[in-house]
Amino acid sequence: MDATTIGQVRRFQRTVTQRIGALNDRFLARDRPLGQARLLWEIGADGSELRALRARLELDSGYLSRLLRSLEAGGLVVVDDGGSDGRVRTARLTPAGIAERKELDRRSDEAAASILEPLSDRQRERLVTAMSEVERLLLASAVAVDVLDPRHPNARHCIQAYVDELARRFDGGFDPGSSISAGDHELRPPAGMLLVATLRAEPVGCVALKLHHDSGSAELKRMWVDPATRGLGLGRRLLAEAEGRAAASGIRTVRLETNRTLTEAIALYRASGYREVAPFNDEPYAHHWFEKGL
Repeated sequence: MDATTIGQVRRFQRTVTQRIGALNDRFLARDRPLGQARLLWEIGADGSELRALRARLELDSGYLSRLLRSLEAGGLVVVDDGGSDGRVRTARLTPAGIAERKELDRRSDEAAASILEPLSDRQRERLVTAMSEVERLLLASAVAVDVLDPRHPNARHCIQAYVDELARRFDGGFDPGSSISAGDHELRPPAGMLLVATLRAEPVGCVALKLHHDSGSAELKRMWVDPATRGLGLGRRLLAEAEGRAAASGIRTVRLETNRTLTEAIALYRASGYREVAPFNDEPYAHHWFEKGL
């Protein structure tokens, strides 16, 4: 990464933190800094489990505990004991906390309006459009991709979501038992691998590889991206990650088959250098077969 690009990112961070008031220990002219105000908002009217708050805000347990203690001392939050085992603890807003959250919403609206007010209509449009793009890119940069055991809960979630989506989209539904296998034992090294993408600790995508070391080829399976995160370039990233790991395992060729209804996937494969080839298996749900040399 070149120094000019790094410097631009740092200047942007300084401008944003100052403009939104993050440097002030009385955020939005209230008696608490931004961290406490954000946590109060994130807990929400229905409350939130502490482990979910940690994941969404990417906070370590010690810092989260300090923030919560400050809010509890102010009478804004209560934290239950988590029941008999104490593991599932939940933070909830008190009536005073709910009122304070509403006031923070009102002041946040005013602060946003104060940023837009000095600008012309054209400048406002440009700023909001740019903010939307920056938000998407920041979310994309926050996605982590790791190899997981197929029995991991995040892996199970993704595979089930993949099956459910194909069942909705394919003519006549989808039965994984009738498809070419991609069982747990086939998706563990050295036979294969399952990559799972997470955003704020939530699973949002996956792709699998079946590795055939004797022939130097691999089958790409179980490509899925959560609809809520489509448009972040996650499909392309998962594909590139899978190809990189396949190459690192000595694989020279990646093959895949797909259904004609999956038009987004077909476009992705073609844009990523896959060429359509003659059928190389008898997958009953396939209409297109692709191959790429690594």
